[in-house]
Amino acid sequence: MTRVDRIVVIAILCLLPTYGFSFQAQDTTEVPQDWFMRDPAADHVQGVSAEKAYATLLKGKPSRTVLVAVIDSGIDVEHEDLKDVIWINPKEIEGNGVDDDNNGYVDDVHGWNFIGGANGNVDNDTYELTREYIRLKAKYDQPNAKKIGKKNKVEYAYWKKIEERYTSYKAKSEKDFKECDQQLTIYKSFNENLLKSIDIITSAYEIDTITRVTLDTITSSDKKIQFAKYIIGVIYENSDKEQSLAEITDELNYIIEHNGTVCDHYKIALDYGYNEAFNSREIIGDNYNDLSEKRYGNTDVIGPDPSHGTHVAGIIGANRKNDLGIKGIADNVRIMVVRAVPNGDERDKDIANAIIYAVDNGAQIINMSFGKDYSPQKEAVDKAVRYAESKGVLLIHAAGNDKDNIDVETNFPSRFYADGKEAKNWIEVGASSWGAGKDLVGYFSNYGKKTVDLFAPGVKIYSTKPHDKYEDENGTSMASPVTAGVAAMLMSYFPDLTALEVKDIILTSTRKFDGLKVLKPDSRDEVSLSQLSITGGVVNAYEAVKLAQQRGVKKIE
Repeated sequence: MTRVDRIVVIAILCLLPTYGFSFQAQDTTEVPQDWFMRDPAADHVQGVSAEKAYATLLKGKPSRTVLVAVIDSGIDVEHEDLKDVIWINPKEIEGNGVDDDNNGYVDDVHGWNFIGGANGNVDNDTYELTREYIRLKAKYDQPNAKKIGKKNKVEYAYWKKIEERYTSYKAKSEKDFKECDQQLTIYKSFNENLLKSIDIITSAYEIDTITRVTLDTITSSDKKIQFAKYIIGVIYENSDKEQSLAEITDELNYIIEHNGTVCDHYKIALDYGYNEAFNSREIIGDNYNDLSEKRYGNTDVIGPDPSHGTHVAGIIGANRKNDLGIKGIADNVRIMVVRAVPNGDERDKDIANAIIYAVDNGAQIINMSFGKDYSPQKEAVDKAVRYAESKGVLLIHAAGNDKDNIDVETNFPSRFYADGKEAKNWIEVGASSWGAGKDLVGYFSNYGKKTVDLFAPGVKIYSTKPHDKYEDENGTSMASPVTAGVAAMLMSYFPDLTALEVKDIILTSTRKFDGLKVLKPDSRDEVSLSQLSITGGVVNAYEAVKLAQQRGVKKIE
């Protein structure tokens, strides 16, 4: 080992406590992969009892196909567990370049992509905060800004808040990225020197593994071996006594991978999210300020990164009959793909058009696992939501993952119209976990006694990923499709139910936890679950189906 190497390693060892180095980074909690489908009483996890509903109440009963639109980042329509449940537009001939069904969208076989153009697709986009900053900066960041402010005091005050928040958020991201990059460099350098140390000792003593006992027996006058022993000894001293060196290096590799992902997140935020110079609409080629414009986009419903949308779609309706991967909640469903959510903040115009497209093409339920803090073109989204409401389409929306009380903090899109009225066809969903104790509510989940209707499983949810893969994900983005799957189950077996009746049944039948105190996501204070949502409950498919039967809802004969 060179003198430089020794200095680097010593520096790294000195810095490790500062950066909280730990070999216990992974969540190793063991729960069934399909825990969210299971029954609380029988399986001791707070699932939605979907399998129980099928095995008892719905066994042998006929059903109809329900069309669920997933407005998201895109979906891998060729996934082994999804390809048979992806919607196929019956009136469109694939690839003929003709708008066969005259709906204004050429070759929309599986849905439509509102964030693509003739020459490609939007992957990353700016944050709405950045777009508002750019818009208002052009108006108020000039010599006569104070004069303008007097003419429009409300907007000027809004601009100052936007300016302060944008500046502080961007600066924090720059600081976070710098620190993350430094930390990642330290971990990588340390890992490299650790591997060198392992190689030095295993080669010198012709052994395959270095146990704690083996390390203690090593004596040598060779400076390289002495230092290699020292490095490995420090690692053993700062790790679990039961861990082998191989397990420790695996954990270190996990930490490096995880930190790399975090650093990439900060870098993307700076390169795109807070970048004033980036304009994704050049790819799309629309007139962005024309809210009446609808015929833009392309047919690529997969997009550059369909990871999020694919996971959402699997929760709703992954094929239950093919003995592959997982089982979705709904057993007779088709998934319409509507791509409108980039890596960044979605745009109001695209969301409005996505909702209208889904409604016009027969969707009965629309899942919306996205959200943001600002909505400058809210009138367009409100108009689309009202349209869906008038057509009897159920909208299900993820409450968000910021630990916020959205009774107070803004969160868009919202069930509340600009005029103060409320969309009746809307369900707002927070995330719950598998245990019935104080950790029942997801630690990241938004909540609200007046705004969040209910909670649904959203922690460690195992579902489909692109290229025939499956992974766990956390988020209200997972809780929303769980609820959408239950809604599709009800509509499938009880076809006379309206969207409002389905909503009422789902909310009325939530499982309650009398007297249960849970940790409030933001403060971690213990509060009653009933204080965090309108129903104070968790969605349950079995109870929802039972309630539909009790109400005498007509079934398919």
